[in-house]
Amino acid sequence: MKKPVYWHQWLLIGLGLATVTLLLLVPLALIFTKALSGGLGLLWSNLSEDYMLHAIMLTLLVAVITVPINLVFGICLAWCVTHYDFRGRRLLSTLIDIPYAVSPVVAGLCYLVIYGVEGVVGQWFYDRDIQLMFAWPGIIMVTVFVTAPYVARILIPTMQSQGTEEETAALTLGASGWQIFRHVTLPNIKWALLYGVVVTNARAVGEFGAVSVVSGTIMNQTLTLPLLVDQLNNDYKTAAAFTAAALLACMALLTLLLKTFMEWRQRQAMLKAEAQ
Repeated sequence: MKKPVYWHQWLLIGLGLATVTLLLLVPLALIFTKALSGGLGLLWSNLSEDYMLHAIMLTLLVAVITVPINLVFGICLAWCVTHYDFRGRRLLSTLIDIPYAVSPVVAGLCYLVIYGVEGVVGQWFYDRDIQLMFAWPGIIMVTVFVTAPYVARILIPTMQSQGTEEETAALTLGASGWQIFRHVTLPNIKWALLYGVVVTNARAVGEFGAVSVVSGTIMNQTLTLPLLVDQLNNDYKTAAAFTAAALLACMALLTLLLKTFMEWRQRQAMLKAEAQ
């Protein structure tokens, strides 16, 4: 990597910094400025509202359930794709990307048609007093769908680059499948795995499109923080809307720090593996 020397190189760097400032830093600063414009008293009052506390708890609930599900799913899927050669392997690898290609709104609508009371599956659950749509189970279902590829897509290239030599050697020495995964595979992929968890959590917390379709946007029942921001803004409660937005921004900044750290550790682990 070389240092810039010519004027057009400095101009390109300046344009990049100006773009980042205008498109990212200024809106972020505006969010915190608006949230604090009424003073700490108003900020605390907005944070103490029942609908705000409920939205925070629901958002955390969705993340706490979604991340472990996709963690297990991603590990199993990545293991299958990288360790077994079977008919349909490439198709399976392609199908992982469906949530990337499908609009979240379309995904939410599909879930609503299938699991809503007008669908056969949804009616079966409704007859047994189990409501999926317009309730927290539906929110979790669509969030799991939207965030499903992240862990797998991060683990697959990591596992492919590391190969299976160490695992084969452990198997030859008599280790069981669980012992191989715990003592050989997991230490090699732990930073990539944590990186996938961070990215999945960030998307789960900030998901809007699919959740807005299946939630029904019911105050104190099915509003996550992103939905609450939109609802408060539509109700002209600007200070409260920016307070909720500031919470999401804080979560995003924390996620960014964790993501940067995980990327650095993952690069260090890969360099160490190449050196060996």
